[in-house]
Amino acid sequence: MASLFDIAGKTALVTGGVNGLGRMIADGLLRAGVKVYVTSRKAAEADKAQREMSQIGQCVALVADLASAEAAVALANELKAREPALHILVNNAGRTWGAPLESFPDKAWPQVLTINVQVPFTLVRELLPLLRAAGASGDPARVINIGSVAAIAVEPLSAYSYAASKAGIHQLTRVMAADLAHENITVNVIAPGFFPTKMMAHINNVDEEREKLLSRIPLKRLGTPDDVAGLCIFLSSRAGSYFTGAELVIDGGLANCR
Repeated sequence: MASLFDIAGKTALVTGGVNGLGRMIADGLLRAGVKVYVTSRKAAEADKAQREMSQIGQCVALVADLASAEAAVALANELKAREPALHILVNNAGRTWGAPLESFPDKAWPQVLTINVQVPFTLVRELLPLLRAAGASGDPARVINIGSVAAIAVEPLSAYSYAASKAGIHQLTRVMAADLAHENITVNVIAPGFFPTKMMAHINNVDEEREKLLSRIPLKRLGTPDDVAGLCIFLSSRAGSYFTGAELVIDGGLANCR
């Protein structure tokens, strides 16, 4: 049974993989024997992450500010110059913006939609040669998009462009999955709930707010690194090879148990 979840020897790209949820995923893939490329907007953070993550496995940190489609093309070109094939693409890099409805700015829309929807699409398009080279019958190449529970349930976030963009990446996942199925490339989306990331700091650091949040989660806890890494390992393994176009919710029951 161990071979059912074996992904050792594969190559992955995790965008935004030096912090937060991306770091949890990247660390898990490294521990599973995958060569992992991660990205960061800042060179100092990329260097630090590469040193730390290389203690776990083979890790390369690239500097990429994925705020535009052009930056996604540049990242894809750099990866194509380094690797002949890409087995796993995790589109994790994202941005949010929160403000009350009456003061929510128009500038919050193009930035968030570009990073959360257009850039994942552009990366898939530009990395198709590497994904095709990695995909095989019974062991396809995997695209894993990181969506959000905010795409399927109304959360009190006042993050209008974020919620809309995540709903967009969920639907884009289904469309790309249909288009790429015949090429031995699967495309799935993970919808995380609340995990202990920097985005959660304003809640984690206030006991009252944390308890209020936990009271709404049926499992009464935040997600852990093992939770999200385990799901990505499953999707990337032989055990997950028959999943495509799927929406996998990992939120402790927040969206579907109420």
